Amino acid sequence: MAAVPSSLAALRAEIACLERGGRADGGVLALGDRRIDQRLPGGGLSLVSWHEFAGEGLELETGAAGAAFLARLTTPLADRSELIWVLRRDDLYAPGLASLGFPAERLIQVCARDEAEALAVMEDSLRTKGVAAVVAEAEEVGLVAGRRLQLACEQGACTGFVLRRRPFGGGKGDASSAAATRWSLAFAPSEPGPGEPGLGPLRWSVRLERSRAGRTGAWILEAAEDADAAHPFRLVAELGDRDVAAQAPMRLAG
Repeated sequence: MAAVPSSLAALRAEIACLERGGRADGGVLALGDRRIDQRLPGGGLSLVSWHEFAGEGLELETGAAGAAFLARLTTPLADRSELIWVLRRDDLYAPGLASLGFPAERLIQVCARDEAEALAVMEDSLRTKGVAAVVAEAEEVGLVAGRRLQLACEQGACTGFVLRRRPFGGGKGDASSAAATRWSLAFAPSEPGPGEPGLGPLRWSVRLERSRAGRTGAWILEAAEDADAAHPFRLVAELGDRDVAAQAPMRLAG
């Protein structure tokens, strides 16, 4: 029997994806709190899709908050198999990832020469057997490139994460409309536990800006103290929700 051309196989995969409403059936990565997970289709991040994360201001150049967040987020995936990180600058600090509980011995780093190469390496990596997830640093992902990444996720049964980063400065690129979810994040002030000196666990201000077939939201998340915890984060506060904390009554002057 003649082999099916790769272009025809890709077309069939895309048709099947559209018939499923744009999602493949491959499980989800739950963040561990229903107030977040219930806003995501299936109760978590689709494991056969790619998701976009971006910082603001200087974070678009350094990518520090996003890198730390993705290290925590992908730890449950890296425990089972290899994770590939496609860099635009050779500045990923593996010991720092290990301090967040990430198994650095499972990390494969690839430094791309330019934006096109970063996306090409990500696409190939998503189709590679034995890879649990791929993180790629990119300034922006166009619609065609985004669809190619989605097909690669489905064909390789792999999860993709794009960390939007302009490693050499410049303006802010356009957000992708092809990602399954789109997030913006920044570091938030940490708080030590009662009677504990120094700094507490890392915290992030996280905003879910887009969720295909889901709902948006904003939260303060904290890295779980136990690096081996089933879920990587603890919900500290739900931003924009007046019921999170009781407000003191206002007093009129005079």
